[in-house]
Amino acid sequence: QVQLVESGGGLVQAGGSLRLSCAASGRTISSSAMGWFRQAPGKEREFVVAISWSGGTTVYADSVKGRFTISRDSAKNTVYLQMNSLKPEDTAVYYCAVGPSARTMALIGPRVDYWGKGTPVTVSS
Repeated sequence: QVQLVESGGGLVQAGGSLRLSCAASGRTISSSAMGWFRQAPGKEREFVVAISWSGGTTVYADSVKGRFTISRDSAKNTVYLQMNSLKPEDTAVYYCAVGPSARTMALIGPRVDYWGKGTPVTVSS
């Protein structure tokens, strides 16, 4: 099985920055896309960003464009999410995910094969 372990969540003030990491086990998913979803209290889980295995394709939700940046170290099966200019509405549990492609992970009814357990991010106003 593939396991995803997120880290880097925590408390930050509005306007601040935070970097999340997601490490995947082994090389069995080396040809898969990886990305992030988030779920705020009382809200449905939503797509945030995804990146292809090669890093050549990235897809961002409109709500985070220009503020969040995803990167991938394929050799380590690890993705990073650099979050800048954080807003209180970014408060959520952030979930790492693996899917067949970056584009299909962004769809309604996303194609996701594996989920991490999530790391909470709280942005104070």
